[in-house]
Amino acid sequence: MAKKIFIWVAHPKAGSLCSAMADAYQKGAEQEGAEVRRMNLSDMQFDLNFEGYSNDMPELETDLVKWQEAIAWADHLLFIHPYWWGAMPAKAKAVLDRGLTPGFAYKYHGRKVAWDKLLSGKTGDAVITSDTPPWIDLMMYKQPGRRVLKNQVFDFCGVKPKAIKQFGSVKMADENRIAKWLDQTNQMGMKAAA
Repeated sequence: MAKKIFIWVAHPKAGSLCSAMADAYQKGAEQEGAEVRRMNLSDMQFDLNFEGYSNDMPELETDLVKWQEAIAWADHLLFIHPYWWGAMPAKAKAVLDRGLTPGFAYKYHGRKVAWDKLLSGKTGDAVITSDTPPWIDLMMYKQPGRRVLKNQVFDFCGVKPKAIKQFGSVKMADENRIAKWLDQTNQMGMKAAA
């Protein structure tokens, strides 16, 4: 049976390097027989204002419902985003805040610390582009963006992290370097589909 893969391009601008890398990943996955669905943050419309989780939360807008449906459908996820101020862009983080809701992504056991990971059984990759070279991000900052996505997003909800890759420095990369990154993301897509 073909692997079902959801690609979320979490860059607020269309036509970014993240989009090109998502294209390469998708091509690799489809080449290996995967069925792919994709959403681009740049096309998503929703209220960025979020006041927290409560019993009277407003209903999710259509694009956030579609995002949840794509995650529920998928066996494997790819989240791809740029690295701004040690994290994903604010609009991308707002999708996580609004879309990874209690009852969909996780469920607490009353007032206890324990919770159910409602996205268990899925796997996930992440691709992060940055102007900060990855080795500097590791040595100076301990990779906060990668750790949050791996541990406090994927793992918290039950998604088993596979490849969490950071590519940089984007601002110093020439065409040959970018071509290598595109090849690497293509290979990631092929591996995800296997």
